[in-house]
Amino acid sequence: MNDDVGNAQMTGAEKAMLSSANDTENATRIPAHQQVYLMLREQVLFGELTPGQPVTIQGLVEQLEAGMTPVREAIRRLTAEGALEFQGNRRVTVPTPSSKDIEELMYARKAIEPELVMRATRQISPSEIDELEQIDNRLDAAISNGDVETYLRQNYAFHAKLYTIADAPILTAIADGLWLRFGPSLRVVCGRLGTQNLPDQHKETLDALRQGDAEKAANAILDDVVQGMEQVRDSL
Repeated sequence: MNDDVGNAQMTGAEKAMLSSANDTENATRIPAHQQVYLMLREQVLFGELTPGQPVTIQGLVEQLEAGMTPVREAIRRLTAEGALEFQGNRRVTVPTPSSKDIEELMYARKAIEPELVMRATRQISPSEIDELEQIDNRLDAAISNGDVETYLRQNYAFHAKLYTIADAPILTAIADGLWLRFGPSLRVVCGRLGTQNLPDQHKETLDALRQGDAEKAANAILDDVVQGMEQVRDSL
């Protein structure tokens, strides 16, 4: 699992354990049902499950190397979050958002993410800015190399890090839930346009964070959100 994957329903302790989930000893401390949920959630978030393509529950059991009960529980939770849909016949699929859905998602992201960034700007530390810059450097490398997988993970990591710094758990839970609904489609966009044609206002955001200019940082993220969501809408 990716170190920067967020989960709005996790406690702080669970997130701390997840940050070292590639370490077997730490991973085993997370309850089995939670591990399965996080693995499936990550596949949805980063488009490893293609929107509109049904998969069987048994197929997920085999893929995740998990029992039927935790897989069913993970599916139930992700269905409640709007990230999966039951198709009947023991199949589920990642929903393909309509144009109306995209407009709603864009509206919600425009309302929430700039506010989170403004809050983050007011309390961010120099070391946290350095961490964000390192994430952005990895993102730039992914763009240059056409590495869609790394691009998606580092792009999400950049935003998720800002959410954490903002220390606004209610807003963060909403924002993270929105990512589950459009993240899979972003993978489709990357496949069609290539990474080098995707928007990236992160450097403008970083400059504003260094200046302590909350409004400027919020506007940079707003531009990033709008450009990205417009590309999703146009591609779909």
